[in-house]
Amino acid sequence: MAVLGNPKNTIEILQKYQFNFQKKFGQNFLIDNHVLNKIMKASDMTKEDVVLEIGPGIGTLTQYLAEAAKKVIAVEIDGSLLPVLEETLQNYDNVKVIHGDILQMNLNKLIEEENAGRPVKVVANLPYYITTPIIMSLLEGHIPVKSATVMVQKEVAERMRAKPGTKDYGALSLAIQYYTEPYIAANVPPNCFLPRPRVGSAVICLRLHENPPVSVENEDLLFKIIRASFNQRRKTLINGLCNAANLTFTREQIREALRELSLPEEVRGERLSLEQFSQFSNILSNKLL
Repeated sequence: MAVLGNPKNTIEILQKYQFNFQKKFGQNFLIDNHVLNKIMKASDMTKEDVVLEIGPGIGTLTQYLAEAAKKVIAVEIDGSLLPVLEETLQNYDNVKVIHGDILQMNLNKLIEEENAGRPVKVVANLPYYITTPIIMSLLEGHIPVKSATVMVQKEVAERMRAKPGTKDYGALSLAIQYYTEPYIAANVPPNCFLPRPRVGSAVICLRLHENPPVSVENEDLLFKIIRASFNQRRKTLINGLCNAANLTFTREQIREALRELSLPEEVRGERLSLEQFSQFSNILSNKLL
């Protein structure tokens, strides 16, 4: 089987199987070996690693992963790609293709079965319309993952690593930075895909923290506060929290917490760092007792 990753071989296999791109699955296949090598370098894959690939497509990246890793578990939602993958991965006995929706799967059970519950590395060219739900389900579900090296929309990658006070900073930035250390490994232009997306892309590597970088008494409360702070971005933090249906703090309790942190009453959520949000959350958590 010819190595994929260039337009000619990709088009040949797609024509052979009369494949039609499904807009509902957000399918954009990589056709640039240079980018594939950058993904592999960022993932730091070794022969000791078991890798979970989300959305293998026609198996372009899967071939690279199979060469470098101990084992590849590839989860593909589009049943019409299964015969294609059977051909493109026929030379690799260390790849297991599973037909399913990653968001509906019990990943802890899957990793228990395939890697005795030990942490895996996630590598994926993610469909852009469900990038955030997939990543957050991995992180919030406390799935045993060492790192996630994923292709995402460039704008989303910028939001993941954004700092307080910038336009890209928001609830996603804080969640990603609470669970991981993000860095952008490569920017990828539209011409590296078939079909071409309308937006630029980026490879972002998320290395999971062994322990969160801040001390939090109530993780659930922390993220409720963060989400409420950014739901109405232009509102003050006090108004954002008072308007949140799932929070019951009084205006005075929120004011007191801000005073304890020497923060002005008119401060907006976008000004607070992860450290400040965790301190603020801990103060309010004690008021729930």
